[in-house]
Amino acid sequence: MLKVGDTAPDIVATATDGKPFALSDQKGLCTVVYFYPKAFTPGCTQETMTFSANHMELQLVGANLVGVSTDDGETQCRFADELNTPFPLIADEDKSISRAFDVLWPLVGFAKRVTYVIDSDMKIVGVFRHEMRIDELTDEVLRFVNAYFQSRRKG
Repeated sequence: MLKVGDTAPDIVATATDGKPFALSDQKGLCTVVYFYPKAFTPGCTQETMTFSANHMELQLVGANLVGVSTDDGETQCRFADELNTPFPLIADEDKSISRAFDVLWPLVGFAKRVTYVIDSDMKIVGVFRHEMRIDELTDEVLRFVNAYFQSRRKG
């Protein structure tokens, strides 16, 4: 897993909305990149729904949001449509993004449940991992982004 202070690898992919997505092109304070194991599973559905419910709060402080899993593009698009996600999801079918971020489970080939907060200079400023306590994960990320925003406003 990458750590705070590391430079994040760029993500260049087509998102579920059909638009190109590049992490390095994101504008604003930071980008929250959350990795999840598998679309349509209970935990991943809960996590994505919770991030969707809090998307506006993240946007208000200048944070972008993107979800990544090792599902294929068709599955990711169906998942995004069914959950009506207001942010892009990325299919990492070849697992290159998950490998670059060091979040791939070695034997099963799914992404671990890891969330990175990446600043506009591509530096990782926050790392969160919870495989089971999903509600705590999203709460921690929201608190962190709000605190990060406050510290940047003062600085």
